[in-house]
Amino acid sequence: MQKSLRIVISGAGVGGLCAAASLLRQGIDVDVYEQATELKEVGAGVQLSANGTRVLHALGVADALSARSCQAQGKEIRHWQSGQTWKLFDLGPLSIERFGFPYFTVYRPDLLEVLAQAVTTLKPDALHLGACVSGFEQDPQGVTLILGSGERVSGSVLVGADGIHSRVRQGLFGPDRAQFSGVVAWRAVIPMERLPAHMARMVGSNWVGPGGHIVHYPLRGGRLMNFVGALERTDWQVESWSHRGSQAELVRDFSGWHDDIQHLVGQIDSPNKWALMTRAPLERWSVGRVTLLGDAAHSMLPFLAQGAVMAIEDGYMLGRCLADFKPDEALQRFERARLARTTKVFEGAAANMWRFHNPLLADPDEGGRFIEREWAGNRISDRYDWLFRYDATTEEL
Repeated sequence: MQKSLRIVISGAGVGGLCAAASLLRQGIDVDVYEQATELKEVGAGVQLSANGTRVLHALGVADALSARSCQAQGKEIRHWQSGQTWKLFDLGPLSIERFGFPYFTVYRPDLLEVLAQAVTTLKPDALHLGACVSGFEQDPQGVTLILGSGERVSGSVLVGADGIHSRVRQGLFGPDRAQFSGVVAWRAVIPMERLPAHMARMVGSNWVGPGGHIVHYPLRGGRLMNFVGALERTDWQVESWSHRGSQAELVRDFSGWHDDIQHLVGQIDSPNKWALMTRAPLERWSVGRVTLLGDAAHSMLPFLAQGAVMAIEDGYMLGRCLADFKPDEALQRFERARLARTTKVFEGAAANMWRFHNPLLADPDEGGRFIEREWAGNRISDRYDWLFRYDATTEEL
């Protein structure tokens, strides 16, 4: 019976494409509707820990993605001003040894391209671009997605994978109640040849300071360096990844930081900036034949490097549920399987804001003691091992 289903997905981001690939591999028909006219995001990096690369391996795309990624050798914490460095944890072969799968840092457009190729290999006409969603209708037998063109698309289930401004979520639960987090984030990618040799390393660095932090890590086999800088500010509240800022403003925001940071920001010609907004975790994702996944269901602060990975896990587990259960039961099992985990990740990401921006970091000595307490070995294991060991391919539904 399940092979006769037709699943309609709104949104061709990471979660929507993973769901489509998962469903198609189960023999379930899928169509994905995306408002963009091409699958081309503003360039940014994504960290994919073992719980994510495990799913990508199951979807058959790990080798293609590995060829476009970096296998980071480790992560480190650095003091914003002194530059003192503490090892966070080793990765590389150790990630495979401990968790069974590698830790990738990948350019988001490359990830989308690999996932889109996996989908279109299974169904060449699955992706419908330039398809703006205006609403949907449903009854006990199925759903109808309504496009801005007036076209109506029928299916057995509708999946809202349409991001933080999800039209599907608003159709289910009403207007957003987003709150400004008080943090503005900058992002950019930098050609690695612009950086001195001591900075061009295959590690992820997290610089922590009073009221702000910076993360940078390599992409595309070390040809690019990804940069994300977050700073507590109250004067910018535009939630858009593609808004251009100026280098001068970026330099002002991080004046006084270590010389390595001054060099990094000095190499960024056209940074993007966006306001980080928070939305309380939803108590439910599904109504009838409609459900949500990824940022549409559980947008979170990007302080635990798990946003994209949660969408990957969601997409794979939705495919498993719809393959094994009738639609109404499948969506309820999917929701139950994912709610507690994604809420815990949401809370962990929020907690890291205190850790990354603590006022004690203003003083190098006191800040050093704070880092040594908060990033001690047992605390790191408590914060990360449960994340990385999770197996979306076998987790009980």
